[in-house]
Amino acid sequence: MTRLFGDHFLHVLTGDEQALVSRVRELCASRIGPGAAAVGSEDVFARDTFRMLADAGIVATAFPVEYGGSDARQLVRIRLIEELGRVCSAAASMITGTDLAGRAIVAGASPELRQALLPGLARGEIQSAFGLTEPGAGSDVRGLQTTMERSGDGYVVNGEKKFITRAGVADWLVIVGRAAHDEARFVAVLVPRDTPGMTIGPTTGKLGWYGVPISPITLENVKVPAEYRLGEEGDGFALAQDALVRARIGHASMALGRAIGAVEIAAAYAGDRSVFGKPLGAHQGLQWIFADMATEIEAARALVALAAEKYDRGDADSAVYASMAKLHATDLGMKVVTQALQIAGGRGYLADFPLERYFRDAKLNQIGEGSSEVHKTVIGRDLLRRAPLAERNPCLRPGPLTDY
Repeated sequence: MTRLFGDHFLHVLTGDEQALVSRVRELCASRIGPGAAAVGSEDVFARDTFRMLADAGIVATAFPVEYGGSDARQLVRIRLIEELGRVCSAAASMITGTDLAGRAIVAGASPELRQALLPGLARGEIQSAFGLTEPGAGSDVRGLQTTMERSGDGYVVNGEKKFITRAGVADWLVIVGRAAHDEARFVAVLVPRDTPGMTIGPTTGKLGWYGVPISPITLENVKVPAEYRLGEEGDGFALAQDALVRARIGHASMALGRAIGAVEIAAAYAGDRSVFGKPLGAHQGLQWIFADMATEIEAARALVALAAEKYDRGDADSAVYASMAKLHATDLGMKVVTQALQIAGGRGYLADFPLERYFRDAKLNQIGEGSSEVHKTVIGRDLLRRAPLAERNPCLRPGPLTDY
């Protein structure tokens, strides 16, 4: 059946990759979509949804082939996340969240630790969470206050973490902090959930994104052996940044998926509802709103695909493009969902109508993994840093512009 938004991005995928997208679509149509309202009604971990994604091999896309994963390209993962975001934020978040916690383990764990953990993570038998955000630091990793003090052949960790997704169900937690002997060096360690001194607090209530709860973590003199360190001492910052880049591309894809779903719902409503003697969709004013939404969504899909392609190639500017994609797609997602709910009128505001859930969920994409304002700073700072070294516009005459 023809879809409202085209499949023109699938041509760059292999046959196996397209089959994976088809598998997710079937799950969304048969189980995840019909069950999304129930998942979104209570903020408890949606284990059945997670199990579905694990059994279908979607969780495994974040892990290397040698450990039971499929090591999917970002170009594939954005399509999977978009499909899931179209119907259920919790399902999409489980895939972006796997990048956050799993990527640091893949990139930084010792061969022995990877062999012990990655197969179970890829199968969804165990879970991990990413402990980065603190009461006074989040996107600004350099503001972290958690300390890692050397002790014997390991570390003693002290600090607080906040807003940690899936902390309450994680078997292992990636904790990022500063080396106590050198605050300029960041250290990432893996901590088993039952380690003495680490307390995972109760679920923190939030506006939306039910199905993937968040919790605070307190670490008081938590002893971590050196073999649980990820990468070398000082690699914590780079490991965190790589995980965040992947998660930001994922957030952009999720926001676009939700925007696509919102337009689908609003367009269907515009065909069913009549006003002033003709279908709502027959009014030119509404047609123009739909035209803007569809055009902006397709433009944003192209930007997100470019960011994913750059990451897959290892381009030096992939982080900045991830920020561009995240900024543009998540702001657009909030705008589109708001417009779609407005089109649906009073029905859109009902708890029984999907757009109410879409509306509550959309806001977090603009906040999580760096707020829109943070990404504007990142993008603008990068552009102006490069400007003096870039090719000069040929319309300008030689010399400083203040001479004009």
